[in-house]
Amino acid sequence: MKMSFSDMELTEEEDGGHKRSRKKNKKEDSWQPKGPKDPFAMLDALPEKKQQEIQRALHLFSLGSNPPKTLQQAKKRTYRFWDTQPVPRLGESNETHGPIVEDVSSVRQESFSLPQGFSWDTLDLSSPKVLRELCSLLNDNYMEDDDNTIKSDFSPEYLQWALQPPNWLAQWHCGVRVETNNKLVGFIAAVPAEVCIFETEKRMVQVKFLCVHKKLRFKRMTPVLIRELTRRVNQQGIYQAIFSASIVLPTPLSSCSPWHRPLNPRKLNDVGYPGLRLNMNLQRALKFNRLPEVTKTPGLRPMTKEDVAGIRSLLQSHLCKFHLRPTLSSEEVEHWLLPREDVIDTYVVEGDDGTLTDMVSFHSTSYRVLNHPVHTGLKAAVLLYVASTATDPILLMEDTLVLAKSKGFDIFSALDVMDNKSFLEKLKFSVHTSSLYYYLYNWKCPNVSPDKVGLLLPN
Repeated sequence: MKMSFSDMELTEEEDGGHKRSRKKNKKEDSWQPKGPKDPFAMLDALPEKKQQEIQRALHLFSLGSNPPKTLQQAKKRTYRFWDTQPVPRLGESNETHGPIVEDVSSVRQESFSLPQGFSWDTLDLSSPKVLRELCSLLNDNYMEDDDNTIKSDFSPEYLQWALQPPNWLAQWHCGVRVETNNKLVGFIAAVPAEVCIFETEKRMVQVKFLCVHKKLRFKRMTPVLIRELTRRVNQQGIYQAIFSASIVLPTPLSSCSPWHRPLNPRKLNDVGYPGLRLNMNLQRALKFNRLPEVTKTPGLRPMTKEDVAGIRSLLQSHLCKFHLRPTLSSEEVEHWLLPREDVIDTYVVEGDDGTLTDMVSFHSTSYRVLNHPVHTGLKAAVLLYVASTATDPILLMEDTLVLAKSKGFDIFSALDVMDNKSFLEKLKFSVHTSSLYYYLYNWKCPNVSPDKVGLLLPN
């Protein structure tokens, strides 16, 4: 999958290579009628098929300037914006622990200036209308595959789960609108988190859903969004953040790989889902990925609200061995893990004496399939946490695959973090060619290997 949120703005702050002489501009524009135009309205007026053709053409046109996906590529790039931020420089080796910049004594009170014609808006996620607007922005601009055949399809329920955990703040849901028509064209968000980095526990934020409309990718909107969110977070006395991205920025704390396990090989083959095994025909894929019809683990059942304390205890014992991990309150365990239809599923194993011995959770990610005569959508289950004290992790995860398939998921995805590598290959997951990078803002520490990462960032 390709993250498509203003990737170029994250690596190059200026619009180099896109300047033209005034004389040439004047000549090219001489035929145009006088008066303001709304380019969004012009594009939206085209048939959907024509819009998709234009988007594919723009994607192919931009292939020559893709953002860096490896450290080798990143070392050849210029990071004008990130060089001004409190983050480690590429190539630096950090053996010390602590903030790069100490807590600032004064925080800017006024918002940062946006390009002319745009204004800030704090999004009210209790409004169904605003939620629909945010879904539309993210679904059309946040993420897409490389050949533009599938797009993300966030639901209002998913966004409320991802953006409104305990102690969330409305001012951390930063939107940008066009002043003339009030169209939402930019967004960035943060949610509070207690994170343990090696032996240091820090109150920080998780940064999520950085997204700029495709037509505004070269207006330098992304750096302003990041600065504005930083200002709003600093106002609450918080000066560290954690985030992830599929591109290389200064400087990754850790790098991990996504792994995929087909649950519905026929459908995935029909839509050309990226990352599938290419050396296998459909009949062989169906046989290779066959799963049992029923689960095998005694005492396996869906989580209920009464399980919060037991799950929190399980996770505390399990996560303490990792260098990067969350510190979850009972309220956060309930929010992030209590099952919600088409959002989050959690299962526990209850022993004969009523104690919880194991747990596993996964969240739902939906995609819209473009230009296919039969299929319109895909459902992916994405592994969150698995903690096992009595059940073989391979058996527990195989049962999880069975449950996900029974709920209509087409593919199961997991990162090779924590102890996940112990079961990925054995359960016929295949590794994707892309990487996901973890970053800390205003904090330096040694790098963390994937097997020592115990923090998942649902995005």
